Amino acid sequence: MTGKDVHFFAVQSNSAEVEAMRSGRLHVAGFSTGPTPFAVNLAGAVPFALMGGDDGRFGYTLQLYTRVDSGIDKIEDLKGKRVAHTSPTSNSGNLAPRALLPGQGIVPEQDYEVVYSGSHDQSILGVVAGDYDAAPVASEVVERMVQRDLYDPNEVKIIYESKPFPTTSFNYAYNLKPELIEKIKEAFFTFDMKGTALGEEFKGVSKFVPVTYQKDWDVIREIQAANGVKYTPDNLK
Repeated sequence: MTGKDVHFFAVQSNSAEVEAMRSGRLHVAGFSTGPTPFAVNLAGAVPFALMGGDDGRFGYTLQLYTRVDSGIDKIEDLKGKRVAHTSPTSNSGNLAPRALLPGQGIVPEQDYEVVYSGSHDQSILGVVAGDYDAAPVASEVVERMVQRDLYDPNEVKIIYESKPFPTTSFNYAYNLKPELIEKIKEAFFTFDMKGTALGEEFKGVSKFVPVTYQKDWDVIREIQAANGVKYTPDNLK
């Protein structure tokens, strides 16, 4: 669509991806929910699309999981427990529970021990294995793990679920030529996921839908502000 060669590469961390765009080595990228504001503020990323359904809806929720036999039936039961958060900058895996759970009567670190697992996958698998008493994770990640038969969903239960958050943002670098930006958008918004490997991987989504950072990341910025997050390189992990 752009008439240019496209080279894909996987980065090793959120900070590496942001730095690649900041330095001009990365021009189109997907940033997960929590790191998106860092990419915007540090690298000039411009979120323009998310994966969504035919009706234009998109999003995922924070789900708080525990084993069915854990004896934990409500959020208050987490007091004194060992709970897996994913990583410091993760939205649903760390920042959202720190901002939202106090309103539900439980304060992370104060009421329960926080242990960083490294990823949503490791958090839920750790709960299943009994390594953690509970874990807040992104619903979309858990859904894909179930589809791959990575764990038995009958072994766990949800004791809390948030309102929806935006999913991974697709961004272009702010300083690309306007005509190239329009071609990038056209490539995304005319792409039909049905019957593709992407459509098979992400059930319930069929196309890319337009978004804006100002409107659709408002709830994320609110959560990060509640956690005292500052958009600096040192805070991006």
